[in-house]
Amino acid sequence: MQSQIRTLRQGLRFQAPKARASGYRKSKPLLWLLPSLILIGGVILYPAIQMAQTSLSNISLSGLNRGFIGLSNYRDLFSEPGLLRVFKQTMVWVAGIVAVATMLSMALAQLLNQKFPGRRVLRWIVIIPWAAPVVTTVLSFKWMMNYYYGAANVVLIHMHILHQPVDWVGNTSTSFYSVMLVDIFLSIPFTAYVLLAGLQVISLDLYEAAQLDGAGRWRTYWSIVFPLLRPALIVATVLNVIYTFNTFPVIWLMTQGGPGNSTDITATLMYKLAFQNRRIGEAGALSVLNLVVILMLAFVYLRAVNRRKVI
Repeated sequence: MQSQIRTLRQGLRFQAPKARASGYRKSKPLLWLLPSLILIGGVILYPAIQMAQTSLSNISLSGLNRGFIGLSNYRDLFSEPGLLRVFKQTMVWVAGIVAVATMLSMALAQLLNQKFPGRRVLRWIVIIPWAAPVVTTVLSFKWMMNYYYGAANVVLIHMHILHQPVDWVGNTSTSFYSVMLVDIFLSIPFTAYVLLAGLQVISLDLYEAAQLDGAGRWRTYWSIVFPLLRPALIVATVLNVIYTFNTFPVIWLMTQGGPGNSTDITATLMYKLAFQNRRIGEAGALSVLNLVVILMLAFVYLRAVNRRKVI
């Protein structure tokens, strides 16, 4: 009996380190993820919680929290006369920039995926607008679109496309689309490189098999390349929607939302409410609505793509 107890104790003694080792192996990935989780919690989750609390609080002009006031900030926000127009402009802004940037980036990625002399240099050139400071690029475009001495008017008049200078940024009929053009230019490098990465993982054997079957270039692209490119396209589209929805420096540096509110989107309106009009609670409410709309758009797009995949 004593020998059996001794054997049992020895077995438990050997099993305990194994159990501890197994538990350590299971928790090891969490240890590697811990710095990222702390960063996400401090940079994203905590500010989001504070933003939600601000939208439900009475914030004084000096930034003092005077307590909970419920949905009053949301009611005040929806009573803003220009809110509906800003939301419509934001939808046009996001849809237009993402659609045009994606189409141009798909063509550019296809070009960069081909073998030709100088391909490496062209790839370096394409990444410059994305790598350069946003302020530098935006101000360069602002100077080029200047009514009096901008290069855009000089070139277009010299090419007989225009008969007189156009106030690209200061005119309400052209300012919104001029700023959109700048943001499209800034969005293309990132989108093109994401799609290029998707193209490079497609095996060359698939192209050869399609040629043996007699498929032309367009048939090969739409039947083979495009379906395999879909994961990269999803990543590029969702990230572009998020980035474009929250675009602030491009609009603010070029027009500050003007003339009037012709180039305002929710991001610039949020800034004006918080720092110019000192309505911090309303700005917090708009931030919450902004986040909800972004999540809804991303969810709808992902559901549509997954449903198409199943079909």
